[in-house]
Amino acid sequence: MLKEFKDFIMTGNVIDFAVAVIMAGALGAVINGFVSKIAMPLIGLVTGGKSFSDMFWTPGDEVYATVAAAKEAGVAAVEYGAWIDTIVSLLVVGLVMFMLVKAYNKTKKPVEEAAPAGPSELDILMEIRDSLKK
Repeated sequence: MLKEFKDFIMTGNVIDFAVAVIMAGALGAVINGFVSKIAMPLIGLVTGGKSFSDMFWTPGDEVYATVAAAKEAGVAAVEYGAWIDTIVSLLVVGLVMFMLVKAYNKTKKPVEEAAPAGPSELDILMEIRDSLKK
């Protein structure tokens, strides 16, 4: 039973899946770092110099300078800037994954069609028999 389990674990598909999960985690971390540290500050410059991570809304009339100040005062803060950052990250991850899958599919060989099956030996013998009967 242990040998069968080992054979199952060591099949190519399971190992490929494990590698894909590890690579996806690493790729996600790299892309999130790119979005939060490079892309979003550049987008912030284009939109007036304000960082998206600083954008939030609090209920009521009182204005808070930062999200931390609002939370310290015990006020609920809706951090829509962080949500925009997450959406941009999702779009970048989707684009990168699309490009990776597209490139991978180009490396795969096209599946050859099976040669058409000819008549079997029995079919040929029956055809000979029938032609001899005539």
